Amino acid sequence: MPRDSVQHIEHGSRENSPRCPVAGRGASRSVRRPVGRRSSAVAVPVWSVDPRTGKQRDQVAVEAATADVDAAVRAAHAARAALADRTARIALLRAAAEELEAAREEIVATADAETALGPVRLNGELGRTTYQLCAFADEVSDGGYLDVIIDHADASLTPPRPDLRRYRIPLGVVAVYAASNFPLAFSVPGGDTASALAAGCPVVVKAHPDHPATSELCAAALRRAAARTGLPEDVVRLVHGFDAGVELVRHPLVAAAGFTGSIRGGRALFDAAAARPVPIPFHGELGSLNPVVVTEAAAAERAEGIGGGLAGSMTMGCGQFCTKPGLVLAPAGESGDRLLAVLAETLGEAAPGPLLDARMREAFLAGVRARTELADVAAPVLAAEGEGQAVGAGFLTVPAARLAAGGAHELLLEECFGPVTVVARYRDTDEAVAVLAKLPGNLTATLHLGEREAEGAGETGDGGGSGDGTAARLLAELTGLAGRVLVNGWPTGVAVAPAQHHGGPYPATTSTSTSVGATAIERWLRPVAYQDTPQALLPPELHDDNPLGLPRRVDGRRES
Repeated sequence: MPRDSVQHIEHGSRENSPRCPVAGRGASRSVRRPVGRRSSAVAVPVWSVDPRTGKQRDQVAVEAATADVDAAVRAAHAARAALADRTARIALLRAAAEELEAAREEIVATADAETALGPVRLNGELGRTTYQLCAFADEVSDGGYLDVIIDHADASLTPPRPDLRRYRIPLGVVAVYAASNFPLAFSVPGGDTASALAAGCPVVVKAHPDHPATSELCAAALRRAAARTGLPEDVVRLVHGFDAGVELVRHPLVAAAGFTGSIRGGRALFDAAAARPVPIPFHGELGSLNPVVVTEAAAAERAEGIGGGLAGSMTMGCGQFCTKPGLVLAPAGESGDRLLAVLAETLGEAAPGPLLDARMREAFLAGVRARTELADVAAPVLAAEGEGQAVGAGFLTVPAARLAAGGAHELLLEECFGPVTVVARYRDTDEAVAVLAKLPGNLTATLHLGEREAEGAGETGDGGGSGDGTAARLLAELTGLAGRVLVNGWPTGVAVAPAQHHGGPYPATTSTSTSVGATAIERWLRPVAYQDTPQALLPPELHDDNPLGLPRRVDGRRES
């Protein structure tokens, strides 16, 4: 079968770091087998592994057999009706945040033991996760996500308009594929789960093998929250195992899927979702280079600040953020040299750190080696092996003309998951734009401008904000590449906010939706319109007297 077949489905990391458990590679979490239906008589253990040592900690569970996946999906499907009540969902989301908070100490300790991300980072991530749950509770309470539109009948129009009433309803059971690099915020209790529950969709989560014990703790907290609020615990189910992930996306009662992981694995699942007798939406976040462009003026004004900021952004979480800046276009010349000198000094002082697992570490080191072997590629600070399971951060440099020419150097335009970035030195704006034209879609794109450029003058402007110079040109190029465009900042952090968009053109994501922010709920809803339907048969959301007090648009005018 082709490389991107269901036999190669992987999830929860990036393209250079395949995530399927493989026997014989470091400490095995589970045993890799050919994809197919597995008898429940074969119990395959799921192990928690310490990435700092590569040693197994505890057996957490066993992989789900075909019958187990079917039972989980059917149980979640049976719980759909219980989530129809908006007030029940609000209570569930708030209770879930409380249960996670109550278990904070155990969750953070377990997650650190399985990921080596550190208590400070993980405490912050848990805070983000609980805030996100509460934010979706507020969104459900507001009701605007239902997008209620009522157009009364009007015989005077040509053609005459019937009575039409439209709102959004939940799709059904959602399969969530947890990420490796965010064991909380993009995993069992993360944004996909929170937004699906907010929409009224039960979830079946495919746990990530890098943090199975953390996944079990979080799933238990969510199920306790359901029981506390009078809902079936089966509104959240958890399964383990590679085969379980494949079975899940193929199950006829699964109505949609959310995924964070590699391009290869995500594309295979996307294709499997599309190949079903009844295709389903597959919202995948696959991979992103997150380009940064530094103008000559910006480098001249603040080379030191940009160099230090880049070092901090690219090494955050040991370079294991989906928003890590992986390509930086910096000017050739003295100002660019100063920027790189600060970057080299800062990275040279950075302590090595462990990646999430041994296979990821191997793939990272192999990826760096392959890139350094290309012509005209230098490594002022080489990302290399540290003690034990650790790796050191580094960066590569290359003339931008090499990237613009394509060929073997296009490898540098692919994401390398871990603490490394590529700095391409450009001679003029045209050369920078030529490199940008080679890039695929991204989650983010960043532009660092000089003071006058940021005011809108540009290199050909007069200071009056004409926006017709370098800044406007580069911003337009970057807008076509990414879902979030930053100016004079760093992309690593992704704020949970109504205006947030965490997505982008393929392969950043497989759809135009966001996985962060209030509008993430829209992925798990579909519109339905009722025509000339008697009031007594309409759902209360569409009644004329608006008994639920929902924001809506009636005959073209907004009400609130």
